[in-house]
Amino acid sequence: MSSVVSTAPPLRIGPHTLDAPVVLAPMAGITNTAFRRLCREYGAGLYVSEMITTRALVERNAATMRLITHHESETPRSIQLYGVDPATTEAAVRLLVDEDRADHIDLNFGCPVPKVTRKGGGAALPWKTGLFRDIVTRAARAAGDVPLTVKMRKGIDLDHLTYLDAGRIAEDAGVAAVALHARTAAEFYSGQADWSAIAALKEAVTSIPVLGNGDIWSADDAVRMMRETGCDGVVVGRGCLGRPWLFGDLARALGAPGSAGPEVDATLGFVARAFRRHAELLVEFFDDEGRGCRDIRKHVAWYFKGYPVGGDTRARLATASSLDEIDEILATLDLASPYPGEAAEGQRGRAGTPKRPALPDRWLESRDLNAAETTAIADAELENSGG
Repeated sequence: MSSVVSTAPPLRIGPHTLDAPVVLAPMAGITNTAFRRLCREYGAGLYVSEMITTRALVERNAATMRLITHHESETPRSIQLYGVDPATTEAAVRLLVDEDRADHIDLNFGCPVPKVTRKGGGAALPWKTGLFRDIVTRAARAAGDVPLTVKMRKGIDLDHLTYLDAGRIAEDAGVAAVALHARTAAEFYSGQADWSAIAALKEAVTSIPVLGNGDIWSADDAVRMMRETGCDGVVVGRGCLGRPWLFGDLARALGAPGSAGPEVDATLGFVARAFRRHAELLVEFFDDEGRGCRDIRKHVAWYFKGYPVGGDTRARLATASSLDEIDEILATLDLASPYPGEAAEGQRGRAGTPKRPALPDRWLESRDLNAAETTAIADAELENSGG
């Protein structure tokens, strides 16, 4: 719920000029075609796929091939890849380019999940400077005219920061932009994002756009981040959970009202319609009404946060198995209930607590890979959320 307070310059990612300098962050199990389409109906920006494992893509895993398929309304088509092997990452990029499956490719080096970092992947990988440079350089070369970007974290922990080196390496490799989640792997999603790191990266990387990520819960937060850090755009993750209309708020607040969708009154009726549309798109995406209605269940708490929707009603929505059943439940709500204000705002999604990152044995002793580490990271290509 924001008004226009700033006019941001256009954000260019390679040949693509975005109507609003906003990117939807990949979130496993969330940013499928259905959710991307829904967000696009409310606003503008670049909407990135769920994280795709390079090995699974090269092997043409059936589920993976489904995830990289975009709806005809989606343009530009954006896919995020996660890989630890330079050759496999290069092959995955070539597949996307040669088969015309993407208009933008992002590489993820931000995943803090222990089962990834303990094998040297995700946010742990940029510590190994040579490996990071090899992956990004080969991927950028394979991408050709399709813009390649990099998303990363500050580093492993406060004693092992990598983002400035990684940003300069990515810039030199020819990527189109870099994005920084301003937390370390050790912080996971806890505490407050360190926006000063985004400002530092913007000073270090001067020839390509720098995007900021972390604690964008409202359009006002995005405006403030861009003002305080000088970043060229924002990446929004957990802040849009249960609030796809945030992208409309962002377009209006950043001076691109013509790119926004319907005006947001945020009454319970407005929220209920968004929830119902999300469910409908999930049914279409899965081509299975039961599966689509099961998938929307995890979104119930996010959509109705702060609204007068009782526990029994939420439980019914979380067990509904058809669109008709969802309609019957939504019809029982007081749809005229107004926006509840602060109760509906703030953090949503996972947060957790700081934790010691899980890393391969003796990983931090050198920034170069040894033979044992080279073997170990081959097992790091797992499908996980990338942060």
